[in-house]
Amino acid sequence: MPTILGVPMQALFGQLLLGLINGSFYAILSLGLAIIFGLLNIINFTHGAQYMMGAFVAWMLLNYAGLGYWWALILAPIVVGIFGVILERLLISRLYKLDHLYGLLLTFGLALIIQGLFRNEYGVSGLPYAIPSELSGGQRLPFMFLPNYRGWVVVASLVVCIATWLVIEKTKLGAYLRAATENPTLVQAFGVNVPLLLTLTYGFGVALAAFAGVLAAPVYSVNPNMGADIIIVVFAVVVIGGMGSILGSIITGFTLGLIEGLTKVFYPEASSTVIFVIMVLVLLVKPAGLFGRTA
Repeated sequence: MPTILGVPMQALFGQLLLGLINGSFYAILSLGLAIIFGLLNIINFTHGAQYMMGAFVAWMLLNYAGLGYWWALILAPIVVGIFGVILERLLISRLYKLDHLYGLLLTFGLALIIQGLFRNEYGVSGLPYAIPSELSGGQRLPFMFLPNYRGWVVVASLVVCIATWLVIEKTKLGAYLRAATENPTLVQAFGVNVPLLLTLTYGFGVALAAFAGVLAAPVYSVNPNMGADIIIVVFAVVVIGGMGSILGSIITGFTLGLIEGLTKVFYPEASSTVIFVIMVLVLLVKPAGLFGRTA
């Protein structure tokens, strides 16, 4: 079998696929974080818990309502997004004029509460969620076996990320959102309901996390700790890409997933820390992040 630097091609491409899968989740989650921070100026530490909620809503829809994966992809982001809207109206909207630290502490506390409630109800052993029958099996490629579901995760993530970027950067709605964060008083003078716009923006960012949770449910077990396990890495991705940079989050998420996969092949001991090493190096050279703007 052909090798690259002594590594069999099948093992290399297998790890690159795993890295791309992880990168897909990093990209969607960091995109949601970037939207919430960039447009609302809130560091949303509840994001990991909302990702976990998306997976659990998918599991509940299947086990309590008999609604499968495709329904969950639509309904779970809506349900968790509505939860985010209520959260924003009741608590987060009161913090917009305060220091970032207040938002971070509030959302961190909410994450612990949500995670604790699910852990108390469902335990920590994890619940299985089957791959939909339409996406079972896989494709035999020259150097690897590509499971259909994992290929779907990458494609779905790319489509959602690119569509979100286009809406925010290229449409009138996106222009209103960006203007509302820069000068809300002026935008409100033109008849735009700025508080509602900010509420829906937070709800959309939360819905992205829930969508990622539904995608993750068949790949990982549905577990109350699944959000806590990934959120620190996702924050590192956001910092590397540039806090609030939509495009930076997407590109950095996929790229770092691939780098993590390559590290598992050539130097496995560093695979869990390579992203944080990169973060330190980037901050030394460019404190605002690769795609961030300096104030």
